[in-house]
This record gives sequence, structure tokens and C-alpha cells, in this order.
Amino acid sequence: MASGSESELKQVIKTTCPRDCYDGCGIAVTVRDSAISLVTGSPDHPSNRGPLCGKCSAAYNGVWRDESARLLTPLRRVGPKGSGDFTPVSWDEALGEVAGRLQGIVESHGPEHIYHTHYTGTCSLIAGGFPGRFFDHLGATEIDPDTVCNKAGHVAWNYVFGDSVNGFDPRTVKDSACIMVWGANPSASAPHVDKHWLRDSGARVIVIDPIRHETADNADLYLQVRPGADAALAFSMAHVMQRDGLLDMDYIRDHVLGYDDVASAIAACTPEWGEEQTGVDAALIEEAARLYAAGPSLLWLGQGLQRQPQGGNIFRACAMLPALTGNMGKPGAGAYYLNDTYGIAARRGKAQEYDANDAGDATPIVSQMDVPDILADSDAIRAYMVWNCNPVASNPAQEKTRRGLSRDDLFTVVVDCFMTDTAEYADIVLPAASFLEFDDLCANYFQLMIGPQVKCVEPMGESLPNQEIFRRLARAMGFDAPELFESDQSMIDAQLNESCAGMTWADLKEVGWAYASEEPFILWRDGVFPTPSGRIEIASARARDNGLPYTPLPDIDTAPKGGTLRLISPSDKHLMNSSYGNDARVQGMMGPVHVTIHPADAHERQISDGDDVVLSNSAGELIMIARVSDKTPRGALLTHKSRWPRFESQKANVNLLHIPRKTDMGESTSVHGTEVILGKA
Repeated sequence: MASGSESELKQVIKTTCPRDCYDGCGIAVTVRDSAISLVTGSPDHPSNRGPLCGKCSAAYNGVWRDESARLLTPLRRVGPKGSGDFTPVSWDEALGEVAGRLQGIVESHGPEHIYHTHYTGTCSLIAGGFPGRFFDHLGATEIDPDTVCNKAGHVAWNYVFGDSVNGFDPRTVKDSACIMVWGANPSASAPHVDKHWLRDSGARVIVIDPIRHETADNADLYLQVRPGADAALAFSMAHVMQRDGLLDMDYIRDHVLGYDDVASAIAACTPEWGEEQTGVDAALIEEAARLYAAGPSLLWLGQGLQRQPQGGNIFRACAMLPALTGNMGKPGAGAYYLNDTYGIAARRGKAQEYDANDAGDATPIVSQMDVPDILADSDAIRAYMVWNCNPVASNPAQEKTRRGLSRDDLFTVVVDCFMTDTAEYADIVLPAASFLEFDDLCANYFQLMIGPQVKCVEPMGESLPNQEIFRRLARAMGFDAPELFESDQSMIDAQLNESCAGMTWADLKEVGWAYASEEPFILWRDGVFPTPSGRIEIASARARDNGLPYTPLPDIDTAPKGGTLRLISPSDKHLMNSSYGNDARVQGMMGPVHVTIHPADAHERQISDGDDVVLSNSAGELIMIARVSDKTPRGALLTHKSRWPRFESQKANVNLLHIPRKTDMGESTSVHGTEVILGKA
């Protein structure tokens, strides 16, 4: 073929990775003859600056483009639940059956007996949000997605700051002297932020985490805190700042409420006390406190930090540090949990005003921690609608969840790109299009950046974007509310008009990305916070009114007893929650499931590196391969979450052992508080 003709058939399209990740990478998709031939990183994108991470590169050139792995047509179950035995049906048949069953439940039991569960299978604007319009209109019960991940931190920071999604603009790092990363592992969950932003920052980096991960290895200072002792560490660091005159008393006077209420507790928490409580050497506590207090400093609290029994108290305690040192509202300073890029852009860096009359969600909502029991209760739930997630892989009490999903009287619908562990229990499976197959918008929750998700090819088989599936379902149910049928382009244009004034969809596709502002935002510059007092509330009357302590406390979790060990199960560097777990190359990169054990704990149990070991508690038991290393502190074990059970020899993953105990606030997961008995298999 002539080179001219060949060039006409080849196109490179700029798009954006919509995964649940701090990076928000730019992607370059090569399309030849209307088919994708290569998915790679975009070399001019500010986040990844070229190659994709290993997991995305493998999956986007693997299972996501594999017709034999994708769901291509609607399916109806014909075998027992869990058997994965289905037959293809038309969209009209599938949606007609779903609509009829849902309408019957509404009439016989009420719409609140229809539950829908979702999370971050995609973080794009439309596909991630539009289905919620349908369920709100229906009046269905929402299973709070954040309660399986990060709700305790959100609740805690709303008590303190009145806002949990206005952190700092990462571009202000050029003015930072110190970055403190607490309870996050960017090397696994933000590989490009770790490689480019963090390591190239020029700031001194402090990492605080029970696990000595790659980011910790590369830090200037690493504090290996005992699991559950983080609040005590924060108080001990505050003691050093108080004792040495490092607090910003002017900032406290003008912008902080409650210092006097914690001052005496801080005074009692000496570094020596801190070492006893946390396992961190007193000299390290002193050094970290002085380095952070000198500033300007950025504080990054990870989502894993609050997945502990006292996760909310821990967040409130850690929030004292930027408040008391004045490391807020100025270049190079700030405190970050997550960024709502759309909201920050629309309000030009200002936070929402405090609303004492906020009624919250109009539809019923329950915690993910309650779902295993709810699924077993036919009086509570009659239909289970699953989209953008794989609860059998991701949720607690795995065996109990399977039993609930096996109920013949529970009508289950799963919307997904793949036949997940959860989809095998569905009555109807609806095939979703992938992010390469429709237009959408993506907003990064670290970098304040918006990117286009651009349609590169037609949807595979008969699959449809989430939003089109729910438009058709709304029509099948006879709904006529205009918001249930809004077009994709209308939603894209409205969001761009609000968040990126002056930039059109065509502009964004051409460039491939846009910052929310030309110059970095200095968030909280005005020192006014959307709390009842307008200040940072170390002491919170709202918390007290909700039955919680008035201030954070220097408490630690009770140490495991009876020979049990604490099991920490963060993300695997090769997975994105449970996404990619069905890709053969990714499975090869992960290797067999293993657990890391401190040498002293292994010696006590006569366990050697490479042994088969069994982890057990009241929920069940799993066999893993032992890795002996001081990467973990004594008394704690490390394994990784989100493998697909269907691909494991034991047909289960670590969530088999996850007992759904709630955090101190937010009814959220305390998965990192799970305790197990360890022995040789």
C-alpha cells in the first residue's frame, strides 16, 4: 500500500486514563483501519510525561481490547446463581425484563427495596455519575461507595475544615521545603506522581507508614509507625512544636478554634511517650516535627490511613499539624486528602460556604459494611443493581456476600465490561462500553487538571456506555424526566463552561489536557473555612453533637491479643482496585499470593521465607506464601487486596478475612484493623 494511503488510515488520538488514580495520565491511541493497534502514554502530558504505568500498559493492550474477554451482548442467567451459565438476549429483552422486575418491586415492596452499588470502575464525569440520576429518580437505596474506601477521612476533615476535597494545588510544590506523606504509598497508587512530582520536587520528603514501601525507601526521613498509633504520633509531633516554640500563634489566634482545648494533652505527649506508643524512635519524632513545622510544608494524608478502627480520630489528630504551624493558605503549604477539581475550578479555588441546613441525600443510603447482612435479608432487599464495581472481589465478608447473592428471590443486575465474580451471580448482565469507545471528561483528584476521554473506536459487540444503558432503561420504565435523557455532549459542554471557561471540547481534544487555572491556586488563602465558626475546628461542636469526642485524642488501638497479628491489605502496584485483575499479563506480574511477615514474628512461628502459611479468623482461612522481611513492623502482616477470586486457586481473596467492623466515624471500612492467626499450612 502506498505510504500516502497508509498515513490516511492511521490516526493517533489523545485521550485520558479514567482510572481511580492520583496520576490522571494522558494516553495516545494509535488507530489503523478503524481498529486500535497500540495504546501508550502521551509524551507531552504533564502527569506521565510519556509511558503509562506497567498495569495500564498491559491491560489497555491486553484484556481491554480482547473480544474473547469482553462482554459483547446482554445475558440472561440460565444456570444456578454463581455458575456463570448465561444465554445471550437482545437489549429489548434484557431491559424489558429489568424494567418489569423493578416496577414489580416498586409496586409490591417500595423502591427503597431496590439497592444500587457502584464505585470507581471508571472515574469519568458521565459514565461515573449519570446512572445516579436514574436511581435518584427511582428512589432506590444507595450503598454508599465511600464506606468501602475513604468515608471516615471525609467525615473527619469535614469536622475540622468543613471540606475534605479542597487540598492543595500540587503546582505550589515549587515553594515547598517539606512534603509529609502519611499513610499513602505513591509508588503503587500514584507511580507518576511519585516519580516526577515527589522525587523532582526539591523538598525534603517525610514518609510515615507501617510499611516500608518504595516511596518510604526513597524518602529523606521514614517513620515506621505501629498500625493504629498514628494519632499518638501526631500529638507527639505537636508536643515538639509546642515545646520548641514552633507553633504559629498568630495563625492559631486568627484561624483556629480549639487549640486551648488540646494544649494540655499535647504538652503530655513527649517524644519519649510517643516512642513507647508508636514504635517510632523519639529522635525521629523530633526531627520530623521540626522539619515540618519550619515549612512551607505540604501534608498528604492517604486513604489507607483512615481504614483503621480509629481512622476518623487519626485524621482529626493529623489535621492539627498544618493548623497549628500555619502551613495553610500560602505558597508551598497545605493539607491534602482529595481534590474536587471540577468544584475547585468552578469556584476559582474557593470552598463551598457552610450550610447548616444541608439536608444531605434525599434517597436512602446504607454503609457497604452492612451489605453482607442486608443481602441475606429478603425483607430488606429485593433487587441488587451493580455498576462500576465488583463487590465479590472488593467488599468485606466475602463468603457471606456470596451466600446473599445466591438467593433465588434476589434480582441482581450487573453492568460491566467483563464477566466479573459478581456478574456470575447476576440474573441479567448488561455489557458496558470501555473508555476507549465513547466521549467523556476526566478530572484528576490530585493534579488540578481536566482531560478529554475521546472515542477512538466503536463499542465492542453490542456494548453501550453506562449513560446510554440507563437512558434506555429509563425509557423502558416509562420515565420522562428530561435529566434522564440529557445528551453526552450537553453534559460535556456544561462542565467545560463551568470549569474551563473559554475552552471548547474541540480545544480540549486537540491539546489533550487543561489545568483548572493558568497559575497555581493557593487554596484557603483567605483563611476562611466552611465550618460553623469559619475557622479550622480542632474542637468541633458538631462532632460532639454526633456522639464523638469534642477534640481529637492521642489514642492508639489495642494491640492484638492471643497470638493474633494485624493484617494490612493495601492496593497491589499491579492492580487498580479490582480493575485489571483479569488480565493474564497483570496476573503474571503479580505472581502467586503472598504475605510479608516480620522476621521476629516468623521466627516465633518457625516460618521460613517461601513456606506455605495459613491466615485465619472467624470469617475463614487462606493459604499464602510467606515472605520474611522487616518491611513490616512486628505484629503486622502485609498482603494485597483486589485479586479476582475466580482466578485464584482458593476461589477467594484477602477480603474473605475482612470482618466488616466500622470505623469510629462515617460507618466506613476498618479493613486495616483486621486480625488473623498465622501458622504453617
